Amino acid sequence: MRNKNNKHLGIEVDPVLHYKLHYIAKFEGRSANGQILYLIRQCIKKFELENGEISLDNKD
Repeated sequence: MRNKNNKHLGIEVDPVLHYKLHYIAKFEGRSANGQILYLIRQCIKKFELENGEISLDNKD
């Protein structure tokens, strides 16, 4: 069931990138959405390790 508090992110992806994303996601046992969330989390983790934790004080 979808969490209504979650934000929706729509992006356009070229067909080759789309195919490769699905290929890697399937290889790693994830859905394409799960793979994108995994990659976003990894990016944030790396950023915060290098630059410090991102504060949620000013989030909208």
